[in-house]
Amino acid sequence: MKQTIQIVLVFLLTCGSVFSQSTMKEALTKIDLDRQAIKGMCGCYQVGFNFAETFNYSIDSLYKPSKVKQEKALEWVQLLEYDEDKIVMQHLLIVGPKQSQMIVKHWRQDWLFENQDGYTYDTDNRWNYVSYTADQVKGKWTQRVAQVDDSPRYEGTATWVHIDGKSSWESDADAPLPRREHTTRNDYNVLVRTNHVLVYNDLWIHDQDNKKVIRRNGETDVLLAQEKGHNVYKKIEDEKCVAAQNWWTENREHWDSVRGEWNETIAKKEDIVL
Repeated sequence: MKQTIQIVLVFLLTCGSVFSQSTMKEALTKIDLDRQAIKGMCGCYQVGFNFAETFNYSIDSLYKPSKVKQEKALEWVQLLEYDEDKIVMQHLLIVGPKQSQMIVKHWRQDWLFENQDGYTYDTDNRWNYVSYTADQVKGKWTQRVAQVDDSPRYEGTATWVHIDGKSSWESDADAPLPRREHTTRNDYNVLVRTNHVLVYNDLWIHDQDNKKVIRRNGETDVLLAQEKGHNVYKKIEDEKCVAAQNWWTENREHWDSVRGEWNETIAKKEDIVL
């Protein structure tokens, strides 16, 4: 009997050791998969941008929804920084015929692992600083999106999920009006975004379920309309984005400086008002 108990104890201790090592290995593998998915959004892409207003809740009978937007473009996603807990990528649009291509500096996405310093959009170009506990962000990545001038836009935090060869991430975030609408719409002032990123094989998808909201101080948000966004990034040969690569080489020093100034502002952990 004594010998049996000893054997069982040895078995349990051994299994516990194996389980511990296995768990550690899986944890490391999970982080590697996270980084691999994020970095997988870099490169040259043929992009299809698709937006449609799906429902409106206005009591105004003359309400006019935004027109359906469908556009295609080349986009180069340049890797700027890559380390264990921070990955930074700059998007560059390539527009016009090959003989006279023009580069448009587009949005930037910073991915921060277990980031405890956040910024939430309020209204009127104001972002409020928010501090998160370590438990709130454990194992999660923050996607911090910058506007074309590198000023803040929106950010959300969530866990990457990897299954069946696909990697996905989904989070909610309040944001100012998108560029496609801020010059044509003034009947709402906040876009409440649900951003879903799906990465697999030779493409990635930025799927959006957005709410157009009227926000006033001290009042409950009013839902004006809903919108569906579906942007598909199909990877193509890097050679087709040489114009953007060259443009970044020529202009990187300037934008590195601008990004550095914004990083200093964000590091102050104070509300930001433009």
